[in-house]
Order: sequence, then structure tokens, then C-alpha cells
Amino acid sequence: MPSVYPLEGGASPIALPPSPMRVLVLLKAQSQKAKPVLAYIYMAPKRRGAPKRRGNVLFPVIMAGGSGTRFWPLSRQALPKQFLPLASTQALLTETLERLSGMALPQQCHVVCGKTQLAMARKLLPKVPKKNWLAEPQARNTAPAIALALAHISKKNPEALVAVFPADHHVAQPKAFRSRLAEAMALAQQGHIATLGIVPSRPETGFGYICRGEALGKKGYKVKAFVEKPDEETAKKYLASGDYFWNAGIFVFRADIMVEAFGQHMPETAKALVRIRQAIGKTGAAAVVEREFKKMTATSVDFGIAEKADNMAVIPAEVGWHDLGSFQALEEVKPQDAHGNVLCAKTLLEACKGNIFFSKNRLVAALGIENLVIVDTEDVLLVLDKGKCQNVRQLVERLRQDKKLAEYL
Repeated sequence: MPSVYPLEGGASPIALPPSPMRVLVLLKAQSQKAKPVLAYIYMAPKRRGAPKRRGNVLFPVIMAGGSGTRFWPLSRQALPKQFLPLASTQALLTETLERLSGMALPQQCHVVCGKTQLAMARKLLPKVPKKNWLAEPQARNTAPAIALALAHISKKNPEALVAVFPADHHVAQPKAFRSRLAEAMALAQQGHIATLGIVPSRPETGFGYICRGEALGKKGYKVKAFVEKPDEETAKKYLASGDYFWNAGIFVFRADIMVEAFGQHMPETAKALVRIRQAIGKTGAAAVVEREFKKMTATSVDFGIAEKADNMAVIPAEVGWHDLGSFQALEEVKPQDAHGNVLCAKTLLEACKGNIFFSKNRLVAALGIENLVIVDTEDVLLVLDKGKCQNVRQLVERLRQDKKLAEYL
């Protein structure tokens, strides 16, 4: 607090020597009987060149890599699902940045993706500066991707607030999402690595879970444990307890705190991170990234850091979050007709129930079918049992093994 000195005896302020540290103000009376006080407030001078703390600025990191297997043939190697408008008229990648409106500028955003995906991704996010696009030399999971982004961000601002987001999720309630994100940012400023835990709506066996521990203030909790995908019986127990949340892969932290965590739990990755940071802006930086990225441990940030760190925190979030992990998940975000059909196509249907139809150009005509997924693209027609949507990747794997069919990847 600045020091406040009331003027004595009604002395004229002009009689006092001028000072850039002194500001004349009229202080509000503390009660109805008291009189306002004319006072000088002495302010600390701004020192030229003094470092500024810039930790309140949020730097989003969008993880936009991926191989495009679960929504094949709509998604391909060069066009994974985050580039598709699966839940709205916008691509999931575009949604990811836009739901941060008011919390971060596009100029503060960094996007990590594969080299073959850069051109397409830039078209979807044209306001993100070219220097903020980070190409992974090779796919090595989320921990190296985050370390690469950290090298660039911590070079600019060692105490920056960083938030990591997968690019392939849908959030139906962006306003609520921003509120929960702000709560996570507050915990991150205190030195926690915070994550948003999605409040489960069903006993899901396809997600990892976060178990909460003791409370941290009014909104958050310490993380007691990260647990792997459970069986159905265990998932039911998690749902009933109210202490478990879905792991959405969203993390918020101060750059210096996460760099320290890499040093403690993934030392080889931390060394590579530092070498990349030192090379940024210098001749040969690209070669350093190429060399050092390969030295980073190929693992997820969940396994490499989150499951081991003792400063993890979780914010429960009910934000209409959807993983969109398969075609069947579209039933959660797309409207259905009176018979439970999802219609992303021109259709002519008779006695059809519970199907999912996709077609860009051609009319899809069907009679008497139930619980099927039919996807028609320019070069591939996919038909499968809706209950086997998770097995689409098996078809993709067969394409990889057959060089004659490689063009369809």
C-alpha cells in the first residue's frame, strides 16, 4: 500500500515541492460526520528497464496432432477428426480456440501438430501467428509436444500461465467452460498443476478417471490419484461415489512450475527442452529441434508428469464436454429424427431405426435397417454395426499393411 499523508492546516499544495512520486487526491470520508481529506499519495516510481511480472497472461497450447483413425474414412492421415465439423458447422480445432474468447488472444496461442497437417490447420486458425505454429518432427505423444511448446513460451515469459487443450473435443457450454478454466488458472498461479475433471454422467469404461482428495478453497481439490480405464462394475462405483471425474486431458500451469516438473519426473525431456529453448531465434534452431525432440521420452503427460507430481489439483467441470471418440458419440451432439437416426446426409428412409448416415454428395436410400453406420465419401463407402464403432481402427490398420490400399489412408 502507498503511504498517505494529509495536508496540514489547509496548506496550499502549490507551496510544496513538485514530485513525480506524489499525486494529489481527495480521499472519501469514512463516515457522514467526517470531512473529506485532501491528501498526497506517494507512489513508487517506475524504473526504466525493470522486469514486469506477466504471469496473468494465458498462453493456450492446442494439441492438434493425430492420425485420423476413429472417424475413417471421413478423417485421414492428413485430415484427422479435429479438422472436421463433427459437432457444429465449425471444425473442432476452430471451436477449441473460439471457446477461449475473452481469455486469450489468438496471438498468444501456440498450436502443436504434425508437419503434414500444418497447412490445413493454419487455414482453420488464420489469426494465430506463423511463429506460434510448432511442427513435431515425429509423433511422440503429449509430453514431448507440451515440452516443445513450453520451450517457446518460457523463452518469452518464464512465469506465463499455460493451458493445454486437445483439439478434438466438443464443449456445448463454453461460458461454463471459461468459468471453470478461470478457477483452474487461480490454482495454477498458486503453484498447482491444475486439470479440469469432467463430472461423469454415466459409468463410462472408455475414459481414465481422476480421484479427488482434500479441498483446495471453495472450488478445487487436490488430486488423490489418476486411475486407468475401469471395467463397468468399477465405473459404476466411481459414478456413485461422486469423488471421480473423467480425465479430459486439459491442464493449466505456470511455465516455470511445469519446467520444474519435467526436470523432476522426465529429466531427459527437460534437458532437451532447455537446449531447444536456448536455440530459439538462433541460426540452426530447426536442426536443434529435430535432434533434441527425438531424445524426449515418448509418453503422455498424464503418465510422465500428472500421475507422479504431488502438486496436482482438479476443478470439477460440468460443461457439456464430449470426447467424440467414435461415430456412435455423434448421437450425443447431433439431432436425431423421430426414429433415432442421425442424418448428416440427404436421405430417403423407410422403416429405419437408430442409424447414423454421412454423405457429402449422394442421396442415401435405406429400407428396414437398424443400428448401422453408413459413411459415404468420394472414394470410400463404409458400412458397420453401430456397436463396433471402436473397431474402425482395425480397418485402418489393414490399410497400412496393404501398400495397394495406402491411398485411402
